[in-house]
Amino acid sequence: MTLMVNEVVRGTWTVLRVRGELDLVTAPRLRRQVHDVVAEGRHDLVLDLSGVVFCDSMGVGVLIAARRLMRSCQGRLRLILPARGALDGSHVNKVLAALGVRRLFEVYGDVGSAADDLAEPLSA
Repeated sequence: MTLMVNEVVRGTWTVLRVRGELDLVTAPRLRRQVHDVVAEGRHDLVLDLSGVVFCDSMGVGVLIAARRLMRSCQGRLRLILPARGALDGSHVNKVLAALGVRRLFEVYGDVGSAADDLAEPLSA
């Protein structure tokens, strides 16, 4: 399976909707798109991972690198990670939790709440 990334803007937030497998082969594409967003001067980023059906260590590495990049430019990174469902991105949630890095991210259930500056993140 391939990786598809679509970009939309919601207020001050750039939303990258990611679908497919985030792995050794596809992770560099997401890394590039995150860097492109920052290079364009946009520092509020939502990664919608609800369509990611598989994520390996390279995918996790890209997420951690994206967090580091956004923090270095005083930006904000939010993830959309559904808690349930076999094909709706819950795999990424489980992988991050198993590795003990889920707590590093502000996680939301949908784009509406992720792009709302008043919304509270989901608990880990």
